Amino acid sequence: MSIERPIAPNPYDYLPPTASFRVTSEDVVDGQPLKDDQVADKGNTSPQLSWEGAPEGTKSFVVTCFDPDAPTPCGFWHWSLVDIPADVTSLETGAASGDLPGTAFHVRNDGGQAGFMGAAPPQGDHPHRYFFVVHAVKEESLGVDADASNAVVSFNLAFKTLGRAILHGTYQH
Repeated sequence: MSIERPIAPNPYDYLPPTASFRVTSEDVVDGQPLKDDQVADKGNTSPQLSWEGAPEGTKSFVVTCFDPDAPTPCGFWHWSLVDIPADVTSLETGAASGDLPGTAFHVRNDGGQAGFMGAAPPQGDHPHRYFFVVHAVKEESLGVDADASNAVVSFNLAFKTLGRAILHGTYQH
C-alpha cells in the first residue's frame, strides 16, 4: 500500500532562472526508473553523466542528486560533488567512489557520507524522483568546503550558477 502524499513540484522551478544545457547518461533515462546500480541497497553506484553546451563563462561545475519526494520537509540530498574543473564534461559510472577530477570534492550527503548514496525511499512509499543536476558555475570554486551542508551548497549555487542541466530518474520499493 502506497503512502498518499502530494508530489512536490520540481524544486529547480523555484530558483533564479538560468541558461539550460544538456546532460545525458548511459545509466539514467530521463523520467524512467533507476537501474539497480543506482539503488542504495543494490548497487549504490553513481551514474555515468555527460554534459555539453554549458554557457560561456563557465569556470567549474557542481553535480548534485536530490530527492524532493523524501518524507521530510526539506527532501534528501544523495550527492553533491563540488568544484569540478570546467574542462571536465563527463563522469564515469562509479566516479563518486574513485579518484575525483582536479580539485573536486564531495560534501556529505544526507546519509552522512561523502559521496553518492543511492535511492532509498521508504518501503511502500510512492515513486520518488531523483534529480541529477549539473550546475555550470561562474567561478572556479563555489566557495565552500567539504564540511558545508547541502543547504549552503544550494545557497551558493543560487547566486553563482550560469546554467543548469537536469536529468531525473524514479524509484519505488
